[in-house]
Amino acid sequence: MRRPARHQNRLSEESEISLLNSWIQAQKPDSGTNPLSLTPLPSAASVGRLGLGGGDTPSFSRYSGVNLFSQLPISRKTKNGLKQSKYFEMTDIQRASLPHALAGRDILGAAKTGSGKTLAFVIPVLEKLFRDRYTPECGVGAIILCPARELAAQTFEVLKSVGRHHNFSAALIIGGRKEVDLEKECVNNMNIIVGTPGRILQHLNGTVNFDCSELQVLVLDEADRILDEGFKKDLNAIISQLPKKRQTFLFSATQTKSVKDLARLSLKDPEYISVHEESVTATPTGLKQTAIIVPLEEKLDMLWSFIKTHLNSKIIVFLSTRKQVIFVFEAFKKLRPGIPLTCLHGRMHQMKRMAVYMQFCEEDRSVLFCTDVGSRGLDFNKAVHWVVQVDCPDDTKSYIHRVGRTARYKSGGQSLLLLTPSEEIMIAKLHAQKIPIRTTKANTERLQRVSGLLAALLVKFPYLQYKAQRAFITYLKSIKKNKDKEIFDVTKLDIDGFSASLGLPITPKVRFLNKKVNGNEVSGKSSDLEPESSSEDDELELSEEDHDIGNFKGEEVEKVSLLGDDTTNENDDLADITPATRVLKKKKLKINVHRPVGTRVVFDEEGNTLPPLARVAHTENGNDKFLVDKDKREEFYRKHREGLKQVDTEDKLLDRQRRREKRTKEKMKRKRGNIESEEGSDSEQDDPSEEEVYWNKKAKICFGSSDSEGEEEKDNKNKGEEKEDRKERKREPGVGGSLSLEEQEALALKLLSSMHKK
Repeated sequence: MRRPARHQNRLSEESEISLLNSWIQAQKPDSGTNPLSLTPLPSAASVGRLGLGGGDTPSFSRYSGVNLFSQLPISRKTKNGLKQSKYFEMTDIQRASLPHALAGRDILGAAKTGSGKTLAFVIPVLEKLFRDRYTPECGVGAIILCPARELAAQTFEVLKSVGRHHNFSAALIIGGRKEVDLEKECVNNMNIIVGTPGRILQHLNGTVNFDCSELQVLVLDEADRILDEGFKKDLNAIISQLPKKRQTFLFSATQTKSVKDLARLSLKDPEYISVHEESVTATPTGLKQTAIIVPLEEKLDMLWSFIKTHLNSKIIVFLSTRKQVIFVFEAFKKLRPGIPLTCLHGRMHQMKRMAVYMQFCEEDRSVLFCTDVGSRGLDFNKAVHWVVQVDCPDDTKSYIHRVGRTARYKSGGQSLLLLTPSEEIMIAKLHAQKIPIRTTKANTERLQRVSGLLAALLVKFPYLQYKAQRAFITYLKSIKKNKDKEIFDVTKLDIDGFSASLGLPITPKVRFLNKKVNGNEVSGKSSDLEPESSSEDDELELSEEDHDIGNFKGEEVEKVSLLGDDTTNENDDLADITPATRVLKKKKLKINVHRPVGTRVVFDEEGNTLPPLARVAHTENGNDKFLVDKDKREEFYRKHREGLKQVDTEDKLLDRQRRREKRTKEKMKRKRGNIESEEGSDSEQDDPSEEEVYWNKKAKICFGSSDSEGEEEKDNKNKGEEKEDRKERKREPGVGGSLSLEEQEALALKLLSSMHKK
């Protein structure tokens, strides 16, 4: 009897799994060995089982140190997925880590950017779940944590491509999306979850029956970033809910060796694999790196000139803070450099972030302004020609990850680092980490000044002035916040020149500094620099007092004359006209108590100016010296007081007359409304107007009043009539006095009849 195809496939998979397990156990590499030190096998030894030996025990080919994916003990489905995805030959990190990972060991993998670390953990994840015969009903078998949403999406695409022939269910769970309820319904049925720590923790804490007790593999991509302070709280909460018996992979270009961090993850004898630890350089060999020492106030000029001279290149520009990215992108977009511009930062909506990422991947020539959110693991489809770091990175690790966006795998690329004179020591630190960067001087002849264009732009578009202020403040905060004071010292920066380079008319107040900068006294408290909440881009925000445009409290500016000095040579045809410049006062202005108070100018009959009180004074002996006469002064003041009283009386009379006319008009309206309402009661076809409805509201119905009385009350809205009506109703029997039994019965009958009519 012929067996069903599904049953045959199940039997073939079981035999394949049995063969793979035997192969892995037979040729397992020794712990602590480096497979790269072994001589690669010829490509013909890719069958797996080479034949039978002297007995019944099969012999298998060695898979440690091989070059091709087809030579590994992995499933047929994974090999087909790799082949269709055009992955044939392994990179160094894959050759070194895959043999240990397939053997079930924990991995600490470190390799240069763009060296293929994603496949080094995707393949073991697929193979582990395949050999354990995972199905959607088995629940979560693997979790892959990524620090950024774009990196998680990129990893998920690689997983889908390589694992296309497997029957596993997989999900991408990242923040910034509103499908939380939809995710809660299906997350329990996912075998592989790729996501960011915050969103996965949200499901662990809030999704009912989300069980990870059977987790087999945990992966931390860009592990050093996930293990730092920004993700520490979320990661600890996730680890506490995962089983300790699992396989764990940590991969990054700058791997951590901290025993404390490794203990948090419950690693068991992990294999530390650093394929490029003995390499001559810590960055890709095809990367040309250059540093330029440039003053802070000329950085934007240098960036603008660089973009204008590389209009046919694909460029990534890194800035320290999100506010800088927003301002530079908006300002340069208005100036139209002649190349497409985009920006990427952590506060963008998720759909827009992914759209910007995909758009930049497809562009041949474009400029992407971004924060460090774009520095980790992102692989752009088309090669990036230049990586420009306008602001100095926080440390050498950040530098390596930034420049790693170009020169991916075997391609080439170039990077440019702009440093201020106070940050020049960063070059020595980069050399100490085996980063071959050369220093050169800027070509000032080709430098195009953009500060003047920015100043004009801020006048034309006032909202850009607000963005420039925030960019200025947040950059200084990032320098103040950085712990490496050997490189980042805000007191050595020319903050006035930096403010002018952004196009700001005057320097905004720096509240969080409590010292003198460039000789200028800057007030504020150091406590104003509050620690920022952890986010993917770790951005700095502006304080509440700095939100208003032009809100520069306590700033003193000295005005510069546009016409020069009064002592200009008379032979000059035209005085030297100089534009107003920003000269800050070293000290606060003092008020001269001896300065004349009067500002009103009085002229005599001949047109000569007189002192303010000349009209109430007299001269003595024909001299020009004026003496104030007390009687005349009092008479002058008395006349002015009488005049003001007369004007005030006239104003009051006019106001009283206007009020009287207004009340008369209101009375006429009320009377007119009463008359119209009486006429409308005879005709049922006439609808009452809004004014009539307002003045003919239903009157209160009191005990002892008949229906006719109620109708009359609707027409009597005059206050005097209402008072008289109330008095008459109070005098009626049955209201306010003692009631006999007959009167109570009559009153009850009236009430019932009135309710029935209603």
